[in-house]
Amino acid sequence: MAAKIKKGDRVVVLTGKDKGRTGEVARVLPTENRVVVTGINMVQRHTRPSQGDPQGGIKNKEASIHVSNVAIADANGKATRVGFRMDGDKKVRFAKTTGDVI
Repeated sequence: MAAKIKKGDRVVVLTGKDKGRTGEVARVLPTENRVVVTGINMVQRHTRPSQGDPQGGIKNKEASIHVSNVAIADANGKATRVGFRMDGDKKVRFAKTTGDVI
């Protein structure tokens, strides 16, 4: 099945503590049905000093969000569903609200 959300897409968070915020998809984890969005769902990790990071300490990083809790942002910045259609001989994704190709 074709992916409705891909790396680099602009998405809107639908639920949770970051509801309404937008960001760009940094990573997609298809086996877990999750995505990592830059600047969204930030968590703190307590890291022990290591050779790569001699300082250690508390680091901020993005945690993954379930794919059902995000939606593609259309040209207006609103959440939209994704559809598929044939554009000549190529299958493309399009925003259901505006009809624009993503």
